[in-house]
Amino acid sequence: MSERLVAVFTPFENLTDPRIARTRRHDLFELVVTALCGTIAGSDSWVDIELFGKERLPWLRTFLKLDNGIPSHDTFGRVFARLDPAKLAACIEQWFIDIGKEIGKHIAIDGKTLRRSFDKAAGRNPLHLVSAWATEARLTLGQIAIDDKSNEITAIPLLLELLDLQDATVTIDAMGCQKEIATKIVAKIVEREGDYVLALKDNHPTLHAAVEAEFTAALEAEVPPAEMRRHVTVEKNRGRDERREYLAMPAPRSLPGFAAWAGLATLVMVIRSSKIGEMEKGEVSYYLSSLPPKVKALAAAIRQHWSIESQLHWVLDVTFTEDQSRIRKHHAPQTSAMLRRLAVSILSSDTSRKESLRGKRYRACLSADVLERILLSFARK
Repeated sequence: MSERLVAVFTPFENLTDPRIARTRRHDLFELVVTALCGTIAGSDSWVDIELFGKERLPWLRTFLKLDNGIPSHDTFGRVFARLDPAKLAACIEQWFIDIGKEIGKHIAIDGKTLRRSFDKAAGRNPLHLVSAWATEARLTLGQIAIDDKSNEITAIPLLLELLDLQDATVTIDAMGCQKEIATKIVAKIVEREGDYVLALKDNHPTLHAAVEAEFTAALEAEVPPAEMRRHVTVEKNRGRDERREYLAMPAPRSLPGFAAWAGLATLVMVIRSSKIGEMEKGEVSYYLSSLPPKVKALAAAIRQHWSIESQLHWVLDVTFTEDQSRIRKHHAPQTSAMLRRLAVSILSSDTSRKESLRGKRYRACLSADVLERILLSFARK
């Protein structure tokens, strides 16, 4: 038996089995490990995972006993439907701690709807997950399940409770631009103090208008304010010429409700323009931040935020077909989503070749040696 691979999955041994002891034919640890390996290697449903297990049974038995063979897809579905998502999340978090995973200092928070996870018969809406994504390490640090996107405001504080925010910068889109959330991030609790960059839109119309007026006055002044900092980037991306101009200035105390925004230090304006041929588009965005007005650092944080869309959500839909997943019973949409997000992190950590995650999944499907190398590589980082 491969002791190296057994050691990789040790934290999952602490999972509490939701089944009655006398009805168990398959060990929970082995079932979860098989499902995770299958997910990495291209399985997008319980049927796929069962087929993966049967095809890779000799390899799986190099580090798992599997005395009763591979469970049926119905068994996978029933167990993951009953498995406690919080306990599975705790095991994944412990895994990151055990292997000393460096997560970096930037955490992006955003929500995503699993569009086909609705269950009409049970009167259940599609599951909406709010995730915390470590942009530098490409790791999902936590997630909270809610019934509707509008509930992100209440979910984000709960998600923040799960995170170590010491010296971290948290970026959130306009839905999370709330005084309570800002307070939660910068609160001086032991080893929990962090910083924020929050997108400001029309959900705060008075404040939005005031921030817009501050920048308009600064830009129209004959002599721009000495404290305003500017940074411009120009690049070509997929046939488009893209220009971004970042402006940062200290937040004046005269702003409406200034005192209610904990730690508010800086206002940011971003002017984006893109050109394809003769077609030009542009937009202006505003942000509130507790960081000092160092415009290049703020620009990097704002740009990095969108990796949660391009490196996580887009990958889940295109490479893992998450939007098409019909897994819907009880906790199964959430627990299977955790496996997919963990699989994204594991595959992203493999730097042995320059190729897409789809390519890595395909090679892991074709070769047990490739899958084993990816797993061991992740555990060593």
